[in-house]
Amino acid sequence: MISFILRRLAQSVLVMAVVSGISFSLFNFVGDPVNNMVGQEATREQRQQIRVQLGLEDPIITQYVRFMGNALSGDFGLSYRIRRPVSELIFERLPATIELVFVSAIIALVLGLSLGVYTGIKRDTWLSRATLSISLVGVSLPTFVIGIALIYLFAVLLRWLPSSGRGGVVDLGFWQTSLLTADGWRSIILPAITLSLFQLTLILRLVRAEMLEVMRTDYIKFARARGLAERSINFVHALRNTLVPVITIIGLNIGGLIAFSVITETVFQWPGTGLMFIQAVDFVDVPIMAAYLVFVALLFVTINLIVDILYFVIDPRIRLGGS
Repeated sequence: MISFILRRLAQSVLVMAVVSGISFSLFNFVGDPVNNMVGQEATREQRQQIRVQLGLEDPIITQYVRFMGNALSGDFGLSYRIRRPVSELIFERLPATIELVFVSAIIALVLGLSLGVYTGIKRDTWLSRATLSISLVGVSLPTFVIGIALIYLFAVLLRWLPSSGRGGVVDLGFWQTSLLTADGWRSIILPAITLSLFQLTLILRLVRAEMLEVMRTDYIKFARARGLAERSINFVHALRNTLVPVITIIGLNIGGLIAFSVITETVFQWPGTGLMFIQAVDFVDVPIMAAYLVFVALLFVTINLIVDILYFVIDPRIRLGGS
């Protein structure tokens, strides 16, 4: 297992090296950052002085080595717009994004697995057909359309939930959370549902398809012939054998929730890293854009590594193949 993990770590390092190269190219080919930091009245000497301070006059190789060294230490420079360290800005916004993704992932996993198993086992019931029909909304409508529709229904018409913001926040010193206040929970409901719908639908349909396939296999028929309880057959024998492709989707979807929370955070003005990235794009704040790209890539690489390890634990064929 150690050699398996080491191979995956080597692949992860290679991916991060490629992503860091792309992030570095943003600094050099998106445009001249000096134009975004000074006004048109700045003289040529002032512009040159700023370029020297930023290290833009150094050779490309020197700039890349410096960028990699700073990135490994968590230093992505100063924001051109706010003039604060980018790492501080990310860590300030990170709790809001992680909490939104956490609640969305719980909704998608619990409902997706439960409804997927139910519609796979009870595929001919009216509730199963209704669930599949409604689930088409999650994959048919764009995220921003779903978010706007929920805002119009629950915030404008019914006035049950707030349409934007994070609500009340409790400062724990190392973490600012909105999950310890009633106002915070009211604020997170709509964006969490909006962000989870697409992932929920994917998990539901994948679990259902895998359950339908597994329930037709010989070992399930043999388990019934032995007189095993239906609950044991469904959740011990059938569900476990559907977990390998499901874990793949779940792992990628959790990374996707973080990467693509940009749209949801923009619609609901949720103060997370996604909204910060959109604001950085508007102002061509390249350090924030590059840091966000590296951050999301690191999350994807870490999640994929965890998924690969779970493969190794769940599927004995991988362990036998590796040995």
